Amino acid sequence: MKILSVNCGSSSLKFQMYEMPEKEVLISGNFERIGLDGSFYSYKINGEKTKKEANLPNHGDAVKILVDELLANKIVNSLDEIKGVGHRVVQGADKFDKSVVIDDDVKKKIDDLSSLAPLHNPAALIGINAFSEYISSAVHVAVFDTSFHQTMDRETYLYALPYSWYRDYGIRKYGAHGTSHKFITQYMNKYYGENKKLIICHIGSGGSISAVKDGKCVDTSMGFTPNAGIVMGTRSGDIDASIIPFMINKGLTASDIDKAINKESGFYGITEGISDARDIEDGIASGDEKCILAQNMFVRSIVNYIAKYYVLLNGCDAIIFTAGIGERAPLTREQVMKELSCLGVKIDEEANKVRAEFKKVSAEDSSIECFVVPTDEELMIALDTYELI
Repeated sequence: MKILSVNCGSSSLKFQMYEMPEKEVLISGNFERIGLDGSFYSYKINGEKTKKEANLPNHGDAVKILVDELLANKIVNSLDEIKGVGHRVVQGADKFDKSVVIDDDVKKKIDDLSSLAPLHNPAALIGINAFSEYISSAVHVAVFDTSFHQTMDRETYLYALPYSWYRDYGIRKYGAHGTSHKFITQYMNKYYGENKKLIICHIGSGGSISAVKDGKCVDTSMGFTPNAGIVMGTRSGDIDASIIPFMINKGLTASDIDKAINKESGFYGITEGISDARDIEDGIASGDEKCILAQNMFVRSIVNYIAKYYVLLNGCDAIIFTAGIGERAPLTREQVMKELSCLGVKIDEEANKVRAEFKKVSAEDSSIECFVVPTDEELMIALDTYELI
């Protein structure tokens, strides 16, 4: 059965098609700069990458080109062969605690929640409508980044703010990256068994830490928006909320501050211009003090959440590093594990040289096992879609 996983951003469309249940990747690719000048797309088949320039005024044009490429490259002989299309949706709030088959009611709820994810939910809806038009015979499924975290209890997801803010406006912790955290949880369940306590570190340009017990999320670092939690590439992570009115009194607008804490903070803010973790590492190697400072703040924020969740879980069986930095940055993993030595964590320095493959990177006598586990959000979307079909 052919299943297509899609992830529509505000100006992008990422896709991957699988033969299920074998999990065989048939084609993968990206459409970029949709609605902007210089738009293009690329795809990979059997390891061979092709890149093409294209005029992409909107997501519908990207979908049209994609289905043409699927047919031209004989990935399918007919679009009717595609039995399911799984759509990543960033914000499902507390309306969805699992993936669902899309109908008009689901689309309305996704639209209603757009104020919580103004860049992502509208783009997801555009993708849902476009794919539904071109691949009308398929079952279309919404896979929500927030659904995995809906097992948190009220004491965890509520803020100590006026209760009416929660009741009237939905102000609460929702979390993000749930598709990745769910994939890692299921992967580790097969490796370990289901009754384990895990701390999952999804660390990329955006990052979140989750505490998982018996396969369910107990707490997660991102909150009402993805800006909460650890230091990130351009996001501040946790800050004192009173900084916001203070800076408004200094002349900034709410929009100025929103832009600053989401796009001009984190690595970028501390270094005054560097947001990529690879460039941060290069700066550290050359002795750049601001890169060293940014990295130390980043590591400290990760360690703080791991320590918090260690207590919350009353100990843990494993710490998992995943996503771009978690999978590919031995330096960050080493620093985090060494900061956790007081908990009995010990690093296997040779094993920790691994990049982007499953590996235990803690020493045999470490009190907590530490692993690198590559995440696969597209596969998780396909698995949920396949299961519903």
